[in-house]
Amino acid sequence: MKFLLYLILVLLLVPVQATLLPHLSVWNIKPDLGLVAAAFVGLFAGEMEGLLVGLAIGWVLSLFSAGELGLSLLTNGGVGLLAGFLGRQVSQVTSISVGVGLLAASLASGLLAAANFKSLDLAQVWQMVGAIVLPQACFDGLVGAGLYWLLSQRFQVARLRTE
Repeated sequence: MKFLLYLILVLLLVPVQATLLPHLSVWNIKPDLGLVAAAFVGLFAGEMEGLLVGLAIGWVLSLFSAGELGLSLLTNGGVGLLAGFLGRQVSQVTSISVGVGLLAASLASGLLAAANFKSLDLAQVWQMVGAIVLPQACFDGLVGAGLYWLLSQRFQVARLRTE
């Protein structure tokens, strides 16, 4: 059953990211739902499932984007693994801690992607960081904090986390 849910999640992310998110963009900045989904799977299901689902999300999203294949795979898988590990270590997970964690993970992912562009000089990389990477990291943090807050209002999220 879990495998089927993860498969549906991975397969639905591309159409949602491509069709729904352009309508929700702010100043043409869209949240990275793959990163947020990998973090939530890691947080609620553990490190291994977060890693595997994050790798699958990164791979599928890379197939439909112009970015590097391995970069999205690595960042989404790493975020799922890290969220699973931190979810076990932090006793009281709140929407603020989820938002700050996603902001930091998205910022690291964006900086890695910006540094990966070989044709840009340093000034262009910093311009990209200020115009795209930082606003998207803030947007990802807000989306993650909002989703966690909604889940915590609807469900008892401590029971959803694995022991």
